[in-house]
Amino acid sequence: MIAQTEKITLDGMVGPVEAVRNRPAGSAKGVAVVAHPHPLYGGTMHNKVVQTLTRALVQADWEVVRFNFRGVGASVGEHDGGRGELQDLLAIVQQVAPHGPLALAGFSFGAFVTTHAVQALWSPERLQKIVLVGTAASRFDPAPVPPQAHERTLVLHGEQDDTVPLASVLDWARPQVLPVTVVPGGEHFFHGQLPLLKSLVLRHLLSPVL
Repeated sequence: MIAQTEKITLDGMVGPVEAVRNRPAGSAKGVAVVAHPHPLYGGTMHNKVVQTLTRALVQADWEVVRFNFRGVGASVGEHDGGRGELQDLLAIVQQVAPHGPLALAGFSFGAFVTTHAVQALWSPERLQKIVLVGTAASRFDPAPVPPQAHERTLVLHGEQDDTVPLASVLDWARPQVLPVTVVPGGEHFFHGQLPLLKSLVLRHLLSPVL
């Protein structure tokens, strides 16, 4: 369990969305929203990588909201290939962080959806940190990260990811000249490397916002 966990229900575009809020011990510097991997392949907000991202964000003094995409758990609706999921994510941001500092993080399918949320929400005053792990670039079409947001963005990928080949992420990142941090020997779910994943994310979160 992650400390200070609160179950909440939010409003999605087609009905209620099941979510969890985690708060840091002290005052929060802002609100972070975390998106989970593919709903049709067992992805939920309780995924271990999602929980690792949540722990890193809480340790870096962010209030964190993670949620189940439509059709997962108690969230109403059906999988929509990323279109409806993006609308739900944007609706959730509007509810939990209508103003003030915002961070966005996602894993796999959730990272793909997050790239489009970044494109929709980007402003240097608002969006402070972006974390994209195992971005599903081989199966979907992630949005490019705005050039001004590159220094606030951490793209992490496992060298031996056989779900989303590293080459597909590099093909997405190359035209943008967007750096990708590669974990040697890492695979999609970072088995045995979650402490390293957390450390890399935490280092990014604690770096000054430029």
